[in-house]
Amino acid sequence: MGRDNMRKKRSLHKTSFGEKAFKLGICLYLGFLLLTMIIPFWNTFVISISSNIASMERGIRFWPSEFSLEGYRTIWTGLELWRPFMNNVIVTVAGTFFHVLLAAMAGYVLVQPRLPGKKIIVSLIMITMMVPGEAIMIPLFIVFRDLRLVDTLWALIVSGMVSGFSILLMRNFFLSIPYEVSESAQIDGANDFKIFYKLYLPLAKPGIATILLFEFVGRWNHFTSALLYLPTNTRLHTLQLALRALVLENDAASGGVFFTPNVRMAGLVISMIPLLLIYPFLQRYFVKGINLGATKE
Repeated sequence: MGRDNMRKKRSLHKTSFGEKAFKLGICLYLGFLLLTMIIPFWNTFVISISSNIASMERGIRFWPSEFSLEGYRTIWTGLELWRPFMNNVIVTVAGTFFHVLLAAMAGYVLVQPRLPGKKIIVSLIMITMMVPGEAIMIPLFIVFRDLRLVDTLWALIVSGMVSGFSILLMRNFFLSIPYEVSESAQIDGANDFKIFYKLYLPLAKPGIATILLFEFVGRWNHFTSALLYLPTNTRLHTLQLALRALVLENDAASGGVFFTPNVRMAGLVISMIPLLLIYPFLQRYFVKGINLGATKE
């Protein structure tokens, strides 16, 4: 008996040591991945707050050798980055608002028990998710051109306003709400709009936050659609097109126009600020929304 107890203790000791080694390896791996993300971002930020001469030094820097905000002043006022920045804000805020609203309304309709052909509608929505965006890019451009939306911000707002993924995700969240609650509200005299606005939307905050974050990030970083729908009107260029033009002009410069690295890095930091501000407020709902939306049927 004594030997058996000793063997069990040794096996437990070996198991616990193996688990500790595994957890240590996972932590080291995740720490390495974290460094691969933090170091480039920190290096970009350090270059952006360096002087023109200091920013041209080679290598990775962890602190500016000469602090300066010349890059931010040059790109914001001198190169008028505020104009494409505001265009980006308009497109992102308006497009995200309409996208979330339409997805929530469609998801609410799909959970109604008396909706005829509900399964067929859901199947058709799922089919739209199998069509790649590149396959309908040219037809969409032709439609927008015929509607005279090309070279307007409306083209970017309308593009991607409806998504099958967002509709089905909101449907999954609304399915978690017992329909008896809606029936009780109807007995009390509430109409569908009031039930949707007062009851369903507050209970589906994780789903709304999930869609909002996905859509906000996608619209803020959009590039292909802006390049396609804003071919000539440079005053309506969004942030990504402005940064692209900044890089191309710098690469093509033969001595007349040259932007130091701190100017370009300042533009990159400015483009990341809204995403860094919005994520901490939605992170709690986002994680909950991903877990719940993935498990509901």
